[in-house]
Amino acid sequence: MEIQHNISLKSYNTFGIDASARLFAAFSSLKQLESLLAYRKERNLDLLVLGGGSNILLIKDYDGLVLKNELKGVELVNEDKDYLYIRAGAGENWHQFVIYCVARGYAGVENLSLIPGNIGASPMQNIGAYGVEVKDIFHELEAYHVYEQQLTRFSLNDCAFGYRDSVFKNKYKGQFVITSVTYRLNKVPSFNIKYGAIRQELDNMGIQNLSIEAISKAVIEIRNSKLPDPKVIGNAGSFFKNPVVDISKFRSLEEEYPGMPSFPAGEGFIKVPAGWLIEQCGWKGFRKGDAGCYSKQALVLVNYGNASGGEIYALSKDIVSSVDDKFGIQLEREVNII
Repeated sequence: MEIQHNISLKSYNTFGIDASARLFAAFSSLKQLESLLAYRKERNLDLLVLGGGSNILLIKDYDGLVLKNELKGVELVNEDKDYLYIRAGAGENWHQFVIYCVARGYAGVENLSLIPGNIGASPMQNIGAYGVEVKDIFHELEAYHVYEQQLTRFSLNDCAFGYRDSVFKNKYKGQFVITSVTYRLNKVPSFNIKYGAIRQELDNMGIQNLSIEAISKAVIEIRNSKLPDPKVIGNAGSFFKNPVVDISKFRSLEEEYPGMPSFPAGEGFIKVPAGWLIEQCGWKGFRKGDAGCYSKQALVLVNYGNASGGEIYALSKDIVSSVDDKFGIQLEREVNII
């Protein structure tokens, strides 16, 4: 275990922002984590824990200790008549975990293929796509308390999952390091192809017999067609959450903008695609320097090479203001600003 000084974080965030950390270390065991947290406590350092770096925007250098979570391992820990319980280390890559499950016939994660990031972020963000969220397959997780220095187990109810939200983003923000997550996967698949373009993509692929493998491949094709590869163009996927408005607000907007797309969001509420709102404000394909709004999906902000985090954040502020001015809807960032 080595603590490094003044380390560039460019290769540790998918936006490719060249900010630096005053102190940096990686941990691959609970013992290493305990030692590093003791080091932090002795020196009263600010702490940032990184997984895949796929949901952060660094707008300045980090004047504290950055820890890279490299806890690995995937194992079947239990099963019953209907379900398989798979535990994965928080440092495992999310998409590789999905591929692992799909290859073994473990159903439930196939709609979440190709989402960037690591296992540890999946419950923190309650990641979701194409009609499925992590809460739908979540069983429990273990997390290490930064201050009390003990391992705690969280159930589904403990996590208080919401839309791209959990207790780890608000109530317990900065208090826990997620070490492992256990998912409850189906022995018999229940196919979910109603959302987005999955059904159309399956038709394009000529799929006759539906399977979790086919759904996973369809999702991968759709995402590759709409979203930039962060290895080529820096990005963090969807930058904004899809806003939820009450039905009366939606009806008045619908009168002014016929054909506005929408999805049900619980009784009395409607979800409106943020990408559509942003596109209507003329941002799709916009570029200023190396900061831009992706030409194929307005929901994605991108770094074309050497944009600073501040430049991308400034662009996001302009987008939020323009959507509010035009539609009276306040967009909320999904990406964490550091």
